[in-house]
Amino acid sequence: MLGCLLNEKEVKEMEYVLKKELEELLHDLEDHHIEGIIKRAMEERYQLVFRILQRFSTPADCVKYMRHRISNQK
Repeated sequence: MLGCLLNEKEVKEMEYVLKKELEELLHDLEDHHIEGIIKRAMEERYQLVFRILQRFSTPADCVKYMRHRISNQK
């Protein structure tokens, strides 16, 4: 485990970068042209970035970036 000290401005910048990355990932994950191993890699990256965001942001902020799964079962 690593530790890091950040000032308030750096924390805000980190939140901004993480949120932008999550927005792009969520958008790309909705693209039906992306399949297979690429989509799985994107899913793994999304999970990693989302867990990092949870360390920096409030739960209310994190809800905006939660993935909405659509069930294929009826």
